[in-house]
Amino acid sequence: MSFHGGAIGVLLAVIISCRRHNIPIFYALDLVSCGVPIGLFLGRIGNFINGELFGRVTTMPWGMVFPESGDNLLRHPSQLYEALFEGLLLFAVANSLFFLTRIRLYHGALTGIAVMWYGIARFFVEFFREPDYQIGYLWLDLTMGQLLSIPMVLLGMLVYLGALNLKFNTKSVT
Repeated sequence: MSFHGGAIGVLLAVIISCRRHNIPIFYALDLVSCGVPIGLFLGRIGNFINGELFGRVTTMPWGMVFPESGDNLLRHPSQLYEALFEGLLLFAVANSLFFLTRIRLYHGALTGIAVMWYGIARFFVEFFREPDYQIGYLWLDLTMGQLLSIPMVLLGMLVYLGALNLKFNTKSVT
C-alpha cells in the first residue's frame, strides 16, 4: 500500500508544480514516468537487502531463505521480480517509447502505459509475494496490492486512450 500512497503524493506534487510554472501536467507526468522506474528498482533492491516483503514458499531452485520470515523455508525473491518488472523493464520500455517513437506528442500516453504496466506487473508479482500478515487475503483471495492494482490498470487505460484521442498541443514544450 505504501507505493500507492506515494504515487498519489507524487501526482499531487507534479500537479502543484505544473500549475505554478505553467507546464502541461501530462507532459510532466510523461517525463516522471521515464524516471520513476529507477526509484522503484532501487526501492525493491532495498527491500531485498533488508529481507522484507519476501515471497511465498517455493520449491524452485532460486528460492531463498529470508530470516525475517521466521520459518527457514525457501521463498520466492519477489523483491527481485518487482525490481525487474516494475523497475528495469518499465524503465527500458518507457524511455524507449519516449525517445524512439512519437508517443511524446500525445501528452499522457506514456503515463497511461506506465501506470498500466506497473499495475499489471504488481498484480502478477503479488501471486509470488507473501501477503501482508496484518491484512492477508481479501476479496476473491486477492491481496491488497492486487486489489489496488486493478484500478491502476483501468486508470492507465483511460489516460492512454484519452491522450490518443485528444492529442494535446505539444508545440510549446517539445
